[in-house]
Amino acid sequence: MTRTNHLRVATWNINGIRARAELLATWLKAFQPDVLLLQETKIEDAKFPFQFLEDEGYLAAAYGQKSFNGVAILSRCGLEDISCGLPGDPDDKQARWIEATVVADGLLLRLCSAYVPNGNPLPGPKFEYKLSWMKRLRSHAAALIGQETPVVIGGDFNVVPARVDAADAESIADDAVFHPDARASWYRMVHSGWTDAFRLFHADSGHYSYWDYQGGAWRRNRGIRIDHLLLSPTASDRLRDCGMERDVRAEPKPSDHVPVWCDLSLERR
Repeated sequence: MTRTNHLRVATWNINGIRARAELLATWLKAFQPDVLLLQETKIEDAKFPFQFLEDEGYLAAAYGQKSFNGVAILSRCGLEDISCGLPGDPDDKQARWIEATVVADGLLLRLCSAYVPNGNPLPGPKFEYKLSWMKRLRSHAAALIGQETPVVIGGDFNVVPARVDAADAESIADDAVFHPDARASWYRMVHSGWTDAFRLFHADSGHYSYWDYQGGAWRRNRGIRIDHLLLSPTASDRLRDCGMERDVRAEPKPSDHVPVWCDLSLERR
């Protein structure tokens, strides 16, 4: 059941759904998102915990592969018209994209869970794949934004958009997540009509969604913001709030990412 007059959509790179099952169940009970977009589930579809999530009140759609990648959509509002795989390259079998439609109190909303390639090391084929994948994403996003249905693309974009999104931008100067070509691709997409929901509400520095497990990054707050929610114009018109669940990183056996969420009004203006 959705909260009164609002639909809460969250995205979370869970870094292994089996390893984080207890944390996921606890967080779902406490935070109660209406829709959760997951990345890095790291599990084949045949082993995905559909029944476990249904017991928690969520219908799930998954697109996975063994030990790597994997995306999913969890919904308390049902799921329709599910599509797996980013269009544009039928030979790309990496499980990095899934989309579906939810219906909440008469509102149709297209939800997309994206796990953009990391791209390291660079230069090399992994970075070229990242840029190619992001080009396909921009093309598909252009098709999505042209529809009347509101769209939310959420996920781990593996892009730090600006210096304000890193605790130490100098330390990632040679990293694929901060490479000028990756950031240029990000901004070409955003400037085509998409809204970076979090930045609309939080313009200051110090907001990060990822901390490495190594080097005391969490303790020293040496993080970066790479998990984003992008909203089409018809979705951003309904945007009421956006935030991060930073404290989840301090839980036992955490993911190295934290959930990012936004609230969309179900009322028409």
